Amino acid sequence: MDIEGKVAIVTGASSGIGLATARLLAERGAKVALVARSLDKLKALSLQLPDSLATAADMSVESDVRAMVRRVEAHYARIDLLVNCAGQGYDAPVEHTNLEQFRRLFELDVVGPLVAMQSVIPIMRRQGGGAIVNVSSGTSLMHLPYMSPYSSLKRALNGITLAAREELKDDGIAVSVVYPYITATDFEQNTVVDSHVPQWEGDSEGLRPPDSAEHVAERILDVIESGEAEQFAHDWMKRLGPSEA
Repeated sequence: MDIEGKVAIVTGASSGIGLATARLLAERGAKVALVARSLDKLKALSLQLPDSLATAADMSVESDVRAMVRRVEAHYARIDLLVNCAGQGYDAPVEHTNLEQFRRLFELDVVGPLVAMQSVIPIMRRQGGGAIVNVSSGTSLMHLPYMSPYSSLKRALNGITLAAREELKDDGIAVSVVYPYITATDFEQNTVVDSHVPQWEGDSEGLRPPDSAEHVAERILDVIESGEAEQFAHDWMKRLGPSEA
């Protein structure tokens, strides 16, 4: 997809990967609908991005998501691109995973993106095509202790994404998934951590340095332009498996 002049919805646009993606798309000439819970932050950002729209929505609330898509379509008269960045982490042992917390994040990390997809697909189909990008996580490629809640939710999102890709290919709608590596954002500070998760005492020197949010945004742009099924923050991530850290 050629970005210039396209109407794009970016969820989680008030910070982190969503913010970097919104900025990059605007730089490339897209008209960006900025979506997050904080309307004040979105309005401040909208002043910096030409032809952008600030529209608040809680991505864990179905009615909010559907109303947001209706507002965007009413404002721009079309929707060409959806980038689902909004999400939150949850670390807990399987034995002690809080089911209420898990269900809450299921609504945010899985159901919210699904509802957004369901809402834009008919619009894109009428227009003759479009693109949907769901931002997953490198943890969904691995089996890491204490990360099963979040990684399993992202695995679910991966499955939805790649199945939708097959279902919608004849409609000209490219559906893709992006796998970030550790990223230097507020994500870790906002992650819900169960009290049973041991504090990290390992050597972080063996880990590759975190990526910037802008690096991930560039990968998102790459997959929008190429229309490929999957995009990894780094090529070495394609080899990740249960024994990889």
